[in-house]
Amino acid sequence: MNELQDVPLWIWIVVAICLFLQGNLLFRDARRRGKKAWFWGLWGITGVPTPTVVYLLFVILPESKRRRANRK
Repeated sequence: MNELQDVPLWIWIVVAICLFLQGNLLFRDARRRGKKAWFWGLWGITGVPTPTVVYLLFVILPESKRRRANRK
């Protein structure tokens, strides 16, 4: 467990800020789109960047394709 003690404090702070921002942004966008906001927000604070990539693939891209198809 000495490896965790060797990590500087500023890295932990940056990681915490990234996780919080990602969770917050995913929650807000999912709430605006009506797509299980709590799920995306909670998952967003567990790791970077997998939840964002999955959100892009399963929420944003299908919705944009649907909008483009309706425009034609």
